[in-house]
This record gives sequence, C-alpha cells and structure tokens, in this order.
Amino acid sequence: MAMDLKPAEKDREKKFKLDELYPIVAQLKKEVKDQGCYDDFVECLKLYDKNENGLMLVGELSHSFMTLGEKMTEEQVDELFEDCLDEEDDDGQISYIPFLRRMCSLDPPLKKKK
Repeated sequence: MAMDLKPAEKDREKKFKLDELYPIVAQLKKEVKDQGCYDDFVECLKLYDKNENGLMLVGELSHSFMTLGEKMTEEQVDELFEDCLDEEDDDGQISYIPFLRRMCSLDPPLKKKK
C-alpha cells in the first residue's frame, strides 16, 4: 500500500510566486534606504560647520573617521578622500555636502573604480 505523502506545511508559512516577491523586496529596499543615513551624516557634519556655511576643516573630517565609531585606518581615509573629497580651499576647508553625496553613492565618485 503506497502512502500519498505531501510536504508538511508549517504554521505561518506562505509560498510566493516570483512576481509577487519583487514588490515586497522593492519596498524593503526603499525602507532601508529611507532610514536617513545621508541625512544623519549631514547633521553630524553640521556640528563641525562653525560658520554654518556648508564648510568644515578637512583635518576634523579625517580625525573623525579615524577616532569615532568604527575607526578607519589612515589608508582607508585616504582612499575615501580620493574617491569623494574635492580639493580643500586655502583655509583647509571643504564643502561637506558633495563629499557626503559621493560617499553615500548619491553622486558618482571622483575617480573611476578599477
């Protein structure tokens, strides 16, 4: 006597067709993107913008990357700056908005990836 075995369905399990899954994944990606990474960085760097003119000292930016949070090495900071940082002005300041836009991949990097 042969038994008709079917895979057991677990509670709260649902199967999706691929075309049903795409909108769900797209929404999840949008929610992750909307978490404010770029905006959070802007607010942090405004703390270093002493004249409230969109400029900060490049030395302070470098120091922050190497000493705060997940610390970066000097080599990592140099590579990031090569990709994302415009030249500093005569006072050692940079405009941090274009830098952040490149860092967060909202604008293309300054140099092409190999």
